[in-house]
Amino acid sequence: MPRSERSPLLLAGLLAAGGIAHFAAPREFDAVIPRALPGSPRAWTYGSGVVELALAAGIAAPATRAVAARAAAAFFVGVFPANVKMAVDWRHRPAPLKAAALSRLPLQVPLVMWARAVARGGEGRS
Repeated sequence: MPRSERSPLLLAGLLAAGGIAHFAAPREFDAVIPRALPGSPRAWTYGSGVVELALAAGIAAPATRAVAARAAAAFFVGVFPANVKMAVDWRHRPAPLKAAALSRLPLQVPLVMWARAVARGGEGRS
C-alpha cells in the first residue's frame, strides 16, 4: 500500500477507535462534556461517537475522503473545549493522569493538521 494511502486509513482508524470508545466506555466521555451544552451528557457522548464513526467511514472511502477529512479537522477543533474541561477537572489527579489530560491539549494541533493534509491529498480522487 502506498504511503499516501496509509495516512488516511490511519486517521480513519483513529477516529473509528475513538467512536467505538464512546459506546464502550461512555461514562468516561460523559464526564468531559462541558456543562454549558444543553441536554444530557450521554446524548453528546453518543452523538460525538456517531460523528467519529461517520468521519472514519468518510475518510476511508476515497470518494468522500476530502470532505470528510475537512469535517474531521473541524471536529477536532470543536471537541477542544472538552479536552480543556478534562485538563481542568483532572488537575488534582495523580501525575500520570494529569499529564495525560494535559497532553491532549497540544495534540489537537497535529490532528487538525493531519486531517487537513488528508483533505488536500484526497481532493480529486474517486
